[in-house]
Amino acid sequence: IRDDRAVAIVELAEMTYKRTVEDLELEVKRIKREREAMLDLSPTTADSLVLASDFDAKAFVDKDLDLGIKIRNLEIKLDVAKVRYQHLFGN
Repeated sequence: IRDDRAVAIVELAEMTYKRTVEDLELEVKRIKREREAMLDLSPTTADSLVLASDFDAKAFVDKDLDLGIKIRNLEIKLDVAKVRYQHLFGN
């Protein structure tokens, strides 16, 4: 590979890796916020509440667990991406 092509390939790979790490970090934050927002049981305003009869516990638990699994999987992927980025590109 010519030097100029090698540099272009490395720069593109590094930028793509960096962007992937940033996107994963953002996605983890977004899903964590979504999960925390589920605890706000006021359907219309901050002053109103969900009636006990309107609360679907099964749906809440299913969604909470699904979000928890998504967060865990994304955190694993993020950790792997960070380690690999550091290995390949240093700082």
